[in-house]
Amino acid sequence: MRKSDFRVVVLPGDGIGREVMDACLAVLDRLVPRLSGFGLAYETHRAGAELYRETGSAFPAAVARACERADAILFGAMGLPEVRRPDGTEIAPQLDLRLNLALYAGVRPVRAIPGVPLPLADPRAREIDFVLVREQTEGWFYGRYHPEVGPRSGENEAYDVGRVTRAGAERLFDFAFRLAARRRERDPRKGRVTCVDKANVHRSLALFNRIFGECAARHPDVPADHSYVDAMALNLIRRPWEYDVLATENQFGDILSDLGAAIIGGMGMAPSGDVGDDRALFQPAHGTAPDIAGQGIANPTAMILSAAMMLEWLGERHGVAAAVEGARRLEAAVDRAFGERRVLAVEHGGRDGTAAIANAIGAALAESGPL
Repeated sequence: MRKSDFRVVVLPGDGIGREVMDACLAVLDRLVPRLSGFGLAYETHRAGAELYRETGSAFPAAVARACERADAILFGAMGLPEVRRPDGTEIAPQLDLRLNLALYAGVRPVRAIPGVPLPLADPRAREIDFVLVREQTEGWFYGRYHPEVGPRSGENEAYDVGRVTRAGAERLFDFAFRLAARRRERDPRKGRVTCVDKANVHRSLALFNRIFGECAARHPDVPADHSYVDAMALNLIRRPWEYDVLATENQFGDILSDLGAAIIGGMGMAPSGDVGDDRALFQPAHGTAPDIAGQGIANPTAMILSAAMMLEWLGERHGVAAAVEGARRLEAAVDRAFGERRVLAVEHGGRDGTAAIANAIGAALAESGPL
């Protein structure tokens, strides 16, 4: 490995995770050698539900250590519905990684890709371009992360413990305001943060909302507003093109990110990043889809766009302009492949599967001219 290489831990996972990861790496192999100043050194590890079924361990300590050493993590998808822990929950090592590596900001871009069929008839749906920023270390996932703080589930009653802290909320909101400022630099129409909560009902989210107001006051150049989560669910169907950066609690972010994926053509188009101050993991927002695994029809676009997010994050973090440019080229190649109708995914009524989509994106990269 050269000194200029970024060490990337690759976790293909389960189900279609392995298939979309192979497609993603094939596209990166067509892009990265054309970029100057850095390379990617992959370190692949097994983890997930299949491994748990075989060995009783979903995420071995050696894999955890590799993730701690990595410059970035590429994550396929993990978990299978039939493989569960004794408490009935599915195998989800990504939740533990978020906590253990302090990946507090779940960054979920929601952008309409040219040429992809959209469920909303309004022509303004083509303008959809917002980012959901989900707090990922507390909220209503807190009891999952810390089962010792809450009551045990019984046969006739169970409830979960949620938590909002000032430190957790402040770092999320500061992240969101910084992101909005960067988006405005690229597009003056962008650059607004909306806090999404249920502050009128839950005390924890009333605190969440109050802290948002304090953070907004520290970022006076970035417009800020607020929405209750139920109203936001409605408005993401009625007028999603009006939003830019949405900052929200863990559970709400989990739900709204799937809604966001639906309005841009489905989970196969939805990338994501789990970002902390020092580390980051990038993965498609979809799951392992065992019902289509092995058929070669999984859409790899979300995985490929997640890799573009990784390149951008590495480039900005380490001051490597070529990596940021590579991210832009990769996004543009996705837009060109779908926008020129070179491919239409199976999930959109087409016939193009995993390999065909990856090949079309790779070909669009090759046609993009010198880097």
